[in-house]
Amino acid sequence: MLDDLDRRILRQWQADPTLTPAELAERCGMTPARVQRRQMRMMDTGAVKGVRAVIDWQALGYSVEVSLRVTLDKTVAVAFDEFLKAAHDVPEVVEIQTFLGRVDVRLSVIAQDMGHYQRVYRTRVLTLPHIADIEPLMHVARIKSDERLPI
Repeated sequence: MLDDLDRRILRQWQADPTLTPAELAERCGMTPARVQRRQMRMMDTGAVKGVRAVIDWQALGYSVEVSLRVTLDKTVAVAFDEFLKAAHDVPEVVEIQTFLGRVDVRLSVIAQDMGHYQRVYRTRVLTLPHIADIEPLMHVARIKSDERLPI
């Protein structure tokens, strides 16, 4: 379980993941060794899964993002597993979410432009197994994208 000191560390760490243990310690009013021990414990217990770089797709030339809401053929027992395995292998699929309800899966697909998206959609997405229905939703704007927790 996290205590108040862990939460203090996480608040600062979320705000700036590039901080060194010494910088975190200064901001949290702790020693660097204590901060580092707590960071390691939080990573070992799975409270912190890792620290990563967030890449701006548009800066790399990907200007199109489409959400695809997919309903699978539920008459096939292995449909879900086979679809997820195949979708995972499509490089342009950057996120896969599963749901309970009418929609089974949501894929987030990025592409350089509409021509690239059409090629990905026709040759890679529509060939995924066990699709019963698919509804594309074109992203217009991302209003909020924040993985920080209110700690």
